Amino acid sequence: MVKYKAVDLFCGVGGLSYGLKRSGIEIVAGVDIDESCRYAYEANNTTFIHKSVSDVSAQELNELYNGSDIKILVGCAPCQTFSKHTLKVLDREKSQKWRLLDDFARKIQEIRPEIVSMENVPQLRKYDVFNDFLTVLRQNGYHVSYGVVYCPDYGVPQKRSRLVLLSSLLGPINLIPKTHLREKYRTVRETIGDLNEISNGDIDSRDILHRCSRLSPINLRRIIQSVPGGKWYDWDEELLVECHKKKTGATYSSVYGRMEWDKPSPTITTQFYAFGTGRFGHPEQNRALSLREGALLQTFPKRYKFIPRNGKVLIRQMGRHIGNAVPVRLGEIIGESIISHIKGFYD
Repeated sequence: MVKYKAVDLFCGVGGLSYGLKRSGIEIVAGVDIDESCRYAYEANNTTFIHKSVSDVSAQELNELYNGSDIKILVGCAPCQTFSKHTLKVLDREKSQKWRLLDDFARKIQEIRPEIVSMENVPQLRKYDVFNDFLTVLRQNGYHVSYGVVYCPDYGVPQKRSRLVLLSSLLGPINLIPKTHLREKYRTVRETIGDLNEISNGDIDSRDILHRCSRLSPINLRRIIQSVPGGKWYDWDEELLVECHKKKTGATYSSVYGRMEWDKPSPTITTQFYAFGTGRFGHPEQNRALSLREGALLQTFPKRYKFIPRNGKVLIRQMGRHIGNAVPVRLGEIIGESIISHIKGFYD
């Protein structure tokens, strides 16, 4: 039987790794520069290597594949550099994160894994660094496919679009067909509707992660006047934010909003716990999303361990960990695509 092992670069707390593991792929290590991800990654996946991808050596990674017939290298380079949300904020040419995809490409050239997968924001396609990455793959004999995946098509209950690339030295490789029709998209209600009700700023006594940030008095008044799927146009005038009063304010229609029960959620970002940063108001309760709700919408199972027993919950850090993760279900789909591809050559 053919054996295959995977290493996850830029692994974070392990959303992609866990999805690959659920598909049947053995994960042998995750690499990330953020030490705060170690507990969650190792508690749910495997060995965590605390290094920058530029610093970890090809020899070190190759040793992890010992006994494997097929080497799989996957990763999601930090995407803020390429996100439309930072379009006018970051000087990309000076950002250290700008060249992380080049570091990924160098590891591919040095290791020559049979399978490579990369996940990122759709905007990445617009930049030379992505075209350079494609050139490296093709010049080294890889068959490459990529496209923008609308995550509800694969069972992720959020309106998240992601660039997914698959490449192989074995032959042509593609993502498996969509698994969910529009009328069967997973919804907010299906995903978080069974959680206990909590109040603004409260914590569920039986679930330490089912906690939400406390809204300011004015934001509490705003969410009371918000309707699911509505906009700030529904508020009394005295509740409007200054930017909303300007002509350009119309472009901020999706902030300070409630989610809708029977649709997928908006994209879960690193600040999903803050009512004012997106449509992150609970559909019914007068509060922002809890950490648990964000994790579930990212398709982390309830059993996923984010902090040690009796560990301290840091909302901003946890929000960053959850929001930065590849949805587990998308990782599983990528894994199933890889396994289906391998079986086509080895069965």
